[in-house]
Amino acid sequence: MTAPAHRDPGSLNAARRARELAELTAGATVDVLVVGLGATGAGVALDAASRGLSVVAIDAHDLAFGTSRWSSKLIHGGLRYLASGQLDVAYESAVERGVLMERTAPHLVRAMPFVLPLTPLTSKRQSALARTGFAAGDLLRLSAGTGRATLPGPRRLSAVETMRLAPALRGQGLRGGLLSWDGRLCDDARLVTTIARTAAAHGARVLTRCRALTLTGSASRTSAPMEALVRDELTGEEYTIRARAVVNAAGVWAGGLVDGVRLRPSRGTHLVLRAESFGGGLSAGLHLPIPGENNRFVLVLPQGDGRVYVGLTDEPIDGPIPDVPEAPEADIGFLLDILGSALDVPVHRREVIGAYAGLRPLLDDPGRSPASGRTADISRRHAVLTSSEGVLTIVGGKLTTYRRMAQDAVDAVVAARGLTAGPCRTKRLPLVGAASRHRLSALDAPRRLIERYGTEAPRVYALGREDPALLEPVIAGLPVTGAELAWAVRHEGALDESDLLDRRTRIGLVTTDREAALPAARSALTGPLSR
Repeated sequence: MTAPAHRDPGSLNAARRARELAELTAGATVDVLVVGLGATGAGVALDAASRGLSVVAIDAHDLAFGTSRWSSKLIHGGLRYLASGQLDVAYESAVERGVLMERTAPHLVRAMPFVLPLTPLTSKRQSALARTGFAAGDLLRLSAGTGRATLPGPRRLSAVETMRLAPALRGQGLRGGLLSWDGRLCDDARLVTTIARTAAAHGARVLTRCRALTLTGSASRTSAPMEALVRDELTGEEYTIRARAVVNAAGVWAGGLVDGVRLRPSRGTHLVLRAESFGGGLSAGLHLPIPGENNRFVLVLPQGDGRVYVGLTDEPIDGPIPDVPEAPEADIGFLLDILGSALDVPVHRREVIGAYAGLRPLLDDPGRSPASGRTADISRRHAVLTSSEGVLTIVGGKLTTYRRMAQDAVDAVVAARGLTAGPCRTKRLPLVGAASRHRLSALDAPRRLIERYGTEAPRVYALGREDPALLEPVIAGLPVTGAELAWAVRHEGALDESDLLDRRTRIGLVTTDREAALPAARSALTGPLSR
């Protein structure tokens, strides 16, 4: 029988949320308040809590509600940034990729092969540039200290080898391919959930459905507590949180909380397809060159659940920031056109079973010419900004470098507000479920669960002993089980059907699948294992 949730310091659930909200309303002052629970905000909460600071982290919606769940699910080594001359960003990406793959989250991040097919549309010059780039990326891996056993080296493929890995490619005129490797997440939202639970295990109060309405304080009076007016979105009750420091990690919404944050959001769109659209057999991801671009590719990313993601775009957006961005038809058509340039049988619009779009919180460069209009050219560097009232905002960056962004934010807040804290520990601090690959391989649980839950997989699987029906798939055609839904309610802070279907699992990426899974989600929220 699994341990009760209240005995697990890393468990998040409705009961813990209610208890910790009640404690906050008693008026105690905490060291750090974090606003936003995407990867960066959860990372800030973990970094600060692991240094011995008292932490409250809130989000108006849920863990990974925003940009962090709309990525390509890649932990990449920064090759693109190397090619564009952003050597510091490229090196930082390679280092953080190695940290995740070898120390902090080897259960969630694994090596994934990619094939760049050398089709008639790929010139010999482009091929030579790509080979040079992949070789440079391998040197970057070496300089970052990531072992060859973790990430194999690139090499040239024959046409036969290329077709074996990706049989859906058009064989006519195919000269072979280039094989490279990068880090792949089982799920970006699962990474955020794992970071948040690790922060909770170190004492952080992690509270979803809590919206920050106003932030007030003084940059000149570092000893004076800052205040946040917060509304519980479940009850409508408003209350004040007092903190010695506030970190704004609200991503593309950061400018709504403090003045002076200049962002240039960029939309990245992905398609969701079934593996059958690719002949049912993709043994590797694909890099498909975008015509007219030397260093941009459309990615074809096979998943472990019979789906394939295809992305992504990089389009500037203006105007109000929506809670959930829409994938426009223009983006969908663009991605299908790139697919059609390389596949033997084109993928039609009717085969697109889902689509999603995320907004990158890119830091606007006042010196960049607005005439270019290209968010693809904006640096992926991150920055820590301080408002006139002393709120620190962390913006820019990307999913791969969330840990370093969090470290820089906490370093800055400790210095600015005069907090007493230990050194950063997160570079070697395993996330919940992490273990060596040897130990993970010896666990008594299905491989799919091990790749999503690590050392907790046997506990998830054991829920089936309490109710064998929980080991059955929630819906036909997808491997997600009822045990995973029950675990999400009991230990991962899921409060409603949307949390379960759209973030703890990714069933909701396909509307018809979501509708079919709603009864199981409702049962998980009210059943005996929800407590």
